[in-house]
Amino acid sequence: MESRAKAMGHGIHPILIVFPLGLLATSVIFDILYLVTDRTGFQISAAYTIGAGIVGGLVAAVFGLIDYSAIPTGTRAKRVGAAHGLGNVVVLLLFAVSWLLRRAADNWDPNALALICSFAGILLAGATGWLGGELVERLGVSVSDEADVNAPSSLSRRSGGRPRTRGV
Repeated sequence: MESRAKAMGHGIHPILIVFPLGLLATSVIFDILYLVTDRTGFQISAAYTIGAGIVGGLVAAVFGLIDYSAIPTGTRAKRVGAAHGLGNVVVLLLFAVSWLLRRAADNWDPNALALICSFAGILLAGATGWLGGELVERLGVSVSDEADVNAPSSLSRRSGGRPRTRGV
């Protein structure tokens, strides 16, 4: 099935997810730099990138939900899409908790719980990103109306039908 929300012929959700994923990953890098160097500025940068990443994630989620609603019920794609979407809600919640904890501190200084939430969030984002890749690459969601929405996992040894794409 092709993406339901498109701009200039391309699915909007896959375009938008790069921003929150990149921003949230960058915030973790800033946290690590802050922990290693103890230099003021990295923790402030982390807080601002978390805030922007959350906003971007919420915008991307709207278009993801539009695409998810078009996946046929009872298919593997619907189950993978649900895990992908719910996992990303948890990712955004973890980063939101991290941001709120920082906001309450002087100079956006992260405490241990704020760091744990961010680190757990980025690990979970890796897993949900893989699920998103499974939806597109293996199941053909948002790629083709001839998608195989019941293809086996890419981790299984069984081969699945590759969706046919129009001109590359």
